[in-house]
Amino acid sequence: MKTPLFIDTHCHVHASEFAERMTLPADEQLAAAKDVGVEKVVCVGTDVLSSREAIDFCNTRPDCFAAIALHPHEAANSTDAQLEVEFQKLRDMIAADPAKVIAIGECGLDYYYHSDEEVKNRQKRLLRLHIELAVTYEKPLIFHIRDAFDDFFEIFDACNNLRGVVHSFSAGISELTGVINRGLYVGLNGIMTFSKQIDQLAAAKTVPLESLVLETDAPFLTPAPFRGKMCEPKHVVTTASFLSDLRGENLEDLAQATTANAIKLFGI
Repeated sequence: MKTPLFIDTHCHVHASEFAERMTLPADEQLAAAKDVGVEKVVCVGTDVLSSREAIDFCNTRPDCFAAIALHPHEAANSTDAQLEVEFQKLRDMIAADPAKVIAIGECGLDYYYHSDEEVKNRQKRLLRLHIELAVTYEKPLIFHIRDAFDDFFEIFDACNNLRGVVHSFSAGISELTGVINRGLYVGLNGIMTFSKQIDQLAAAKTVPLESLVLETDAPFLTPAPFRGKMCEPKHVVTTASFLSDLRGENLEDLAQATTANAIKLFGI
């Protein structure tokens, strides 16, 4: 089987919720991505609807792969009981055909927008539910962690045999060290191309090549120099080119390594 040059390990091009942000239909985006060597994409759910859409979308597109979850933002306006009802729908989705789901995510903790302790506690309970689901079905996790690494590490360390990636990593060296020491992959995207934060760029330079995967988070986080336009899976190549310069690595070596990492993590 031909090994793809690039894999976009995190996008939302399948989701109707974000359709208004998209200037091109999803299949045209995928075709444009293939033209520049992006041959596989991971379509990531953030709620019940987008998770269901990810499975359905990827079911008819052999180079697309579905991940399902409730984003930590879902904890903000829901009770524990409501979250349990929604989470049961995720359990039912994966139970119907586990092979159609390659990962659990994006799930995690986000304190940037949510400082209320009740919301934080709901996020933590929700994260533990996702971890339990991943363990049950032996799936990797796609973690969304923002301003919450201490609590994340505490929850992670209480579990065994977890594997996954910290998506859209934009923290510093200290947080990166904690991520790497726990055997997790690091997902970098277009943020790095326009970040002015020295600690973020230092971390991006420091990620071991064997721990790095590439992503877009499309339709969000369009890399420079395309700011102001819709982000697409093809833009993973732009980010890769920036990172190869930043890290002093050959682009082909970076592509081969990150693709091999994605294949190893997700089994795709």
